[in-house]
Amino acid sequence: MKLDDTSPPSEGSARTLENSLSKILHGLSQASGRGHARPSVLHDLSALIEAADGDELFVGSGTRGIPEVLGQVAKALEKFAAPPQEKTEGGDGHSEVPEKATEVGLLFLKLLGKVESTAKSSPVCPAWKTGLRHLAGPVYVFAITHRLKQPWTSTRSQQVADEALSLLIRVTECSSVAGFLCGENEDDRGRFAAVLGLLKPHLNKESWKNNPAVKHVFSWTLQQVTQPWLSQHLEKILPPSLIISDDYQTENKVLGVQCLHHIVINVPAADLLQYNRAQVLYHALFNHLYMPEHHLIQAVLLCLLDLFPVLEKALHWKGDAARATAHCHDVLQLILTHMEPEHRLLLRRTYARNLPAFVKKLGILTVRHMKRLQQVIVGYLEVYDGPEEETRLKILETLKLVMQYTWPRISCRVVVLLKALLKLICDVARDTSLTSEATKSTLLQEATDCLILLDHCSQGQVKGLLSRIVLSCEDSTVVSCISKVQQCSAGVPE
Repeated sequence: MKLDDTSPPSEGSARTLENSLSKILHGLSQASGRGHARPSVLHDLSALIEAADGDELFVGSGTRGIPEVLGQVAKALEKFAAPPQEKTEGGDGHSEVPEKATEVGLLFLKLLGKVESTAKSSPVCPAWKTGLRHLAGPVYVFAITHRLKQPWTSTRSQQVADEALSLLIRVTECSSVAGFLCGENEDDRGRFAAVLGLLKPHLNKESWKNNPAVKHVFSWTLQQVTQPWLSQHLEKILPPSLIISDDYQTENKVLGVQCLHHIVINVPAADLLQYNRAQVLYHALFNHLYMPEHHLIQAVLLCLLDLFPVLEKALHWKGDAARATAHCHDVLQLILTHMEPEHRLLLRRTYARNLPAFVKKLGILTVRHMKRLQQVIVGYLEVYDGPEEETRLKILETLKLVMQYTWPRISCRVVVLLKALLKLICDVARDTSLTSEATKSTLLQEATDCLILLDHCSQGQVKGLLSRIVLSCEDSTVVSCISKVQQCSAGVPE
């Protein structure tokens, strides 16, 4: 499509400029289906931007007004550069996207440059702000789509997109992306609502996979908005987050759960409890715990730990304080059930990494899970976990917390726990693997601390049992650990 009748605004009326933009808009809508039309349309738009007078380009007139038509052109450009749904058969469906994105990015840089120069020349009559209001959303969505490394980006397209975002932030007189989205003063309400409005048609259950970039733009943008600005948009951000988290692909599940976690920690409890939203979140997250994917389990457990206080408030308000920790109990019970037979190291590490937080959360109420906890602790202390020994270190941390919170119930478990700890110390002392000496030393120190605490909980039983072992033990490392326990165990239990 060649726009031979396009004339610069300086040579024609504002209506002529508007008509020219409308023809370019029509050309862009057709260009996606006809590759040969693309260079002509983009070239015409570039020439028009260069020739147009800034004040006239951003002043509303005609039937719809030039700024509004310019905003429609910006939306069409963003859509034109967006990655396709999937790769085509026999080729790379994203191969043309970086080139398109680079061309579109350069056009956006010209447009924003025109805004910036107009702002400097017309500070008293800021007509340029009208045009910028229509441009800001599409330019932002384009920049976030292409600025990071993705299958549809190249080094050049990332650079251009990053420059477009930087110029956009500067032209809007903001100090950061968060300021751009939320506003930086009382008169500036930010542009988060406008960006959500652009993304909304692409974030429903039927359409969110049509553009592979939308989920990343939504997630990244959401992470930039914190309290107190997020709660007013809750109805717009919660459904897409739940939809993404409910996908069959683990990558999308994790992304959705991270969005939900951001919502949980940045929206007041009262808003989350309204319309039973917190319960919906809880059940959506709880169901993910049945998926044996360590990245997903990690994201879900972190989110649940921050959601528990919200759920507890609801039960307190209902006068059911006795059941305030019911959700935490249910989650811990399921975790322990999965931990016992689990043999995959990455999942074992993930479970062990989060176990101390649950014990801290429940405190003395951990006693309800003592039998299962003991089996998990003993079983996990027996298995080597690699050079960093993260799992066994976290299990030792868990054991210390359990003994501190439930010490009256420990005396009947002294023999079982003592055997597990001594076996661990012997294994570490004889370990010839790649485990560093620093890690071994930490393991031995943590195990010794557990023995000392176990002796306090059992009122000196451990000291008596260890005194017999020292006489027959020949390993200096083991003897050293036992000696530390005997020296410290005479103290009064705390």
